[in-house]
This record gives sequence, structure tokens and C-alpha cells, in this order.
Amino acid sequence: MSEHPPEERDWTEVQSSAEFVELRRRLRVFVFPVSAAFLVWYLGYVLLADYAHGFMATKLIGNINVGLVLGLLQFVSTFAITGLYVRYANRKLDPLAAKLRDSIEGEGE
Repeated sequence: MSEHPPEERDWTEVQSSAEFVELRRRLRVFVFPVSAAFLVWYLGYVLLADYAHGFMATKLIGNINVGLVLGLLQFVSTFAITGLYVRYANRKLDPLAAKLRDSIEGEGE
């Protein structure tokens, strides 16, 4: 990076740096596929709830039916995705972001 203090830095230079490009690539590698998968899963649930009443009303145990289980799994999948993202960010994003921040702030020089 250049030798200017952060307030005088050319931010287009930072955005075009290899480190920043790699950070954005790593973020997109996780966020886009996981977001798409979750939206498909959620849309599938909504479509089943709207068009497959018989299937969703199928009793599994006592008064617990398929619709209730799938609805609860929506919450479980949300928490699972959050946990996976935190783990991914800690391993793949945060170290690179810290390195980039240090180089921008001049501590890595």
C-alpha cells in the first residue's frame, strides 16, 4: 500500500489491491451459495405449506406433523448457517481483513 495516512489514502487503490480482491472473493464464495441454498429451502417450505396441505399435515408423532418439523428446521438451519459463517469468517476472512487493515493503517510496514 502507499505511505499516506489512512485519511489521505486513495481508497480506489485499496479496493483494487490483491488483498482486498481476495477478501471479497472469499466472502462471496461463502455468502452467495449459502444464501441461494437457504432461499431455495425457505421457498420450498412456503410452497409445501401452500400447495401440499396433506403432506404437511402428515402426523409423525402424536400431534407433531411434517409442517411443524419443517418449520422448526427453518430456525435450526438459520442458527446452523450463522455458526458456519462465524467459523468460516474466523478462519478465512478475519486473518486477511486484519492483514489488510494493518497495511492500510501502516502497522504492517
